[in-house]
Amino acid sequence: MLLMAILTNVVSNNAAAVIGTPIAINIAQQLGAPIEPFVLAVLFGANMSFVTPIGYKTNLLIMGAGGYKFNDFVKIGLPLAFIMWVAFSIILPALYL
Repeated sequence: MLLMAILTNVVSNNAAAVIGTPIAINIAQQLGAPIEPFVLAVLFGANMSFVTPIGYKTNLLIMGAGGYKFNDFVKIGLPLAFIMWVAFSIILPALYL
């Protein structure tokens, strides 16, 4: 999930999901674990595109219209992404394993 959260802030969330899903499925199969929590981790990680304004199209629109700076997205988005990463890293294994 953390890798997808990092990747989605550089490329689109669709590209991050396409790259991460086969990797997650392969890891789950090698561990003999259920596939669903791994795919959900990719899904949630690929949608954490709020750390940078280039992560998602709407972020750029908000940045221009609101007069925000790149650093404003990092200041708010990084702690939010960290909280979501920790929360989902606890919740997903509890639900599926």
